[in-house]
Amino acid sequence: MTQIAFIGLGNMGLPMALNLVKAGHNVVGYDLSASATDALVAAGGQQAGSIAQVVSGADIVVTMLPAGKHVEAVYANDGVLAHAPAGALLIDSSTIDVDTARRVADQAQAAGFSMVDAPVSGGVGGATAGTLTFMVGGAQEAFARAEPILQKMGKNIFHAGQSGNGQVAKICNNMLLGISMIGTCEAFLLADKLGLDAQTLFNISSTASGQCWSMTSYCPAPGPVPTSPANNNYQPGFAAAMMLKDLMLAQAAAQSANCATPMGQRAEELYQLMQNAGAGDHDFSGMINFLRDQFAS
Repeated sequence: MTQIAFIGLGNMGLPMALNLVKAGHNVVGYDLSASATDALVAAGGQQAGSIAQVVSGADIVVTMLPAGKHVEAVYANDGVLAHAPAGALLIDSSTIDVDTARRVADQAQAAGFSMVDAPVSGGVGGATAGTLTFMVGGAQEAFARAEPILQKMGKNIFHAGQSGNGQVAKICNNMLLGISMIGTCEAFLLADKLGLDAQTLFNISSTASGQCWSMTSYCPAPGPVPTSPANNNYQPGFAAAMMLKDLMLAQAAAQSANCATPMGQRAEELYQLMQNAGAGDHDFSGMINFLRDQFAS
């Protein structure tokens, strides 16, 4: 039985860890939240009181943490790299900046460990259902070792290339998503202003050249897609604050690479305004309400 240390049992990490338990792995979890570790134990996992304890005897270490500074802190100093058994595979599924991902991977390699960055797409629903998409950066050998474990938590597993490329794929994908959602919101708002109802616009555009995931799977206007957050009072889903985080990461990477992303920059600005207005905990498709309220004439 594979022993897996799972560090970071938040909204995404906990259901991911639970799926590993369901798959028959011995999962030991560590989190600052007692309720999170209690939930893991109730499902058949185990809990640890420190990083050193959680990685003791681990074949694989999985981390799901809020930001690059947390990843660096958990792996460096007196963390995972100091206490994980020789030969353990390290999988970081946090969404962080590319530079930190590559720096931590270099540190892991220098310490004798194989590591992949494997951020996810699919939200809490995908984490719970085990249908996440993983975008994986790292050596082919490390990816081959990680893939069977990732398959217990996700449906689509992609090798994106060298260390850090998983993060590159994630931020590019989410920048595109943030931009397309704003465009979709604008289209439905304009249609409403001009007297075209949301269902009719959906029926037309979902089969025409304006078709996109933000419309057909996650429509921001109530009605056309029953499962979208728009029909659940814009409860996330994927919170606007998380979209803002990803857009900020994309802009930092764009500046570092000297790459022009004016639409990405504007999307970041709009989601920052949405968060400033107190709607950061709403689903990111709630941008439609922010635009309606802020720019109503």
